[in-house]
Amino acid sequence: MPIIKSAKKAARQSVKRNKKNEQIKKAIKAAFKAFKAKPTQENLAKAQSEYDKAVKKGLIKKNTAARRKAALVKIAKATGKPLAKTAKIAKPAAKPAAKPAAKKAPATKAPAKKPAAKAATAKKPAAKKTVSKAKAEKK
Repeated sequence: MPIIKSAKKAARQSVKRNKKNEQIKKAIKAAFKAFKAKPTQENLAKAQSEYDKAVKKGLIKKNTAARRKAALVKIAKATGKPLAKTAKIAKPAAKPAAKPAAKKAPATKAPAKKPAAKAATAKKPAAKKTVSKAKAEKK
């Protein structure tokens, strides 16, 4: 049993995370079983979606999900039934401007600025140190 306050909190967080991870894993397994029982386009999409969610939440790695999704597609192709391609969802058209503004001249691009050429900087010779007059008089 943890004694330190932060260790107690970490233990509580761990329990919560384990519950969430178990739910996600169960959803993946259920979707996979449903797909294997009836390989349809809808079940394939649901199973792939579950893998994507697991990656997003950090439960499995990206390449692991990609490998498993590829296996799903391989199973789908092996059934011999052609899977209907999903229709792409059309994005709503952009709304036209309510009132067209006065016609503006087409915007022209400003000419790109050329990078300033670096001037060859010659090193100046180090300044000669002069002996102060007071030191010269002491000698």
